[in-house]
Amino acid sequence: MYDTLIEYINSRVSRPLSANEIGILKSNFAPHKLKKRDFFLHAGDVSSYMGFLAKGSMKKYSTDSKGTEHIMSLYIEGWWVGDRESFAKLTPSSFNIEACENTDLLVLTREATAEVFSLPIMDELRRQLDENYSFASQKRINAAISMTAEERYNMLIESYPEFSQRFPQHMIASYLGITQETLSRIRSRAIKK
Repeated sequence: MYDTLIEYINSRVSRPLSANEIGILKSNFAPHKLKKRDFFLHAGDVSSYMGFLAKGSMKKYSTDSKGTEHIMSLYIEGWWVGDRESFAKLTPSSFNIEACENTDLLVLTREATAEVFSLPIMDELRRQLDENYSFASQKRINAAISMTAEERYNMLIESYPEFSQRFPQHMIASYLGITQETLSRIRSRAIKK
């Protein structure tokens, strides 16, 4: 698992991690395994961990009063997992985070996060992650308010083609904010083109 994290970091920062930095990462990131349908976080709990997804897939969602899931995020290998607001502000989370497959994570506690991100190379990574998160959020909000369901689906498949192989259609529909029937019609039209 650590090799996956180290490769990920080295591919995104200005220089390779030193042996000392790798040692600090290994002493602060703890391996954590989840089976399919296990929870990383329950709505109402304060998030104690942030995770790096080394293997598997996960979803972050809320549930409305009718019991319908509304998927906020889908995660695959090489993605960071957690509720940033709950983790940073120590507030109860509005979201559940659940494994969609058997999953291997490397997790950081709040205290470990402070040590890891005090490293200049990791602070560089954090700035990139924050910027990418901001861009992705803007793109997602814009899509939700200005694109048709078909345009949102096409953008998702173009940006993350592996999602259609990794997540069931009902999860993709929820993530897009559409019904399964609408997604089925969109996919049908795409196949005929």
